[in-house]
Amino acid sequence: MLPALVDIGANLTNRCFQRDLPAVLQRARDVSVQKIMVTGTSLRASRDALKLARAHPGALYSTAGIHPHDAKMWTDDSLQELEKLAASPECVAVGECGLDFNRNFSPQEQQKLVLERQVELACRLQKPLFLHEREAHQALVEILRSPVGAKLVTVVIHCFTGTAEEARVYLDMGFYIGLTGFLCKDKRPNGVQWMLEQRLIPLDRLMVESDAPYMYPNIKKLPKETQEAVANFSLNMENFQHCGYKRNEPCSVAVTAAVIAACMGVGPDVVAQATTENATKVFKLG
Repeated sequence: MLPALVDIGANLTNRCFQRDLPAVLQRARDVSVQKIMVTGTSLRASRDALKLARAHPGALYSTAGIHPHDAKMWTDDSLQELEKLAASPECVAVGECGLDFNRNFSPQEQQKLVLERQVELACRLQKPLFLHEREAHQALVEILRSPVGAKLVTVVIHCFTGTAEEARVYLDMGFYIGLTGFLCKDKRPNGVQWMLEQRLIPLDRLMVESDAPYMYPNIKKLPKETQEAVANFSLNMENFQHCGYKRNEPCSVAVTAAVIAACMGVGPDVVAQATTENATKVFKLG
């Protein structure tokens, strides 16, 4: 059994969890996932995330934000409602917000505008910023280095999928890196597995997240020696059988932590302890 884990990003407001959320939460507890941050990606999701956090005090926490996919829905009233949600004590971060130039479900200029408003909100409330970035690294950095982001407390790059060069920039800016099951399939020569093997992402700046129901950690995608190392950690794999491409669950962060440990050549308890300490400190989890 691993030490206590924190899943810093799970989309538990997704309708796929409506029928069996209590069982999902129990499976997470069974593998030491003691605290889960429920991600707000729209006004509706942020409201629902806050309700879940209030229903499960001390176990669930919420975030409040507008995802770049939904930036096109931003109105003059959006900021007022978002600020009310984000100011709640159960809400521990502003986001998930950011830029996504990979899919461009919202116009890029609108994405930038909506991100800037949320950066300002995080500064005003003095809460961490929970950021999404896809193929928009330079634009994101420019906004965060501008006067708009001058008073940011902390930034966490959610579900990092970038390159080693991009990771170095984020780390140099003092940011934290959140890793998901994506790392299992990232075989790029400068990708996440390689970064962990080279210790380019230090443990004191690392967090784990499921991004449930997405980002399933398919360990079959890993090199054989890494698969064997993960298997040797004697995780409770029975609960993990409930995870898959169609629906990932928070319990999978135990597997993600084990994969990180295998890549870094340390014990999974080391990864669990470090990532939990980081999450608890940054998000002020009680």
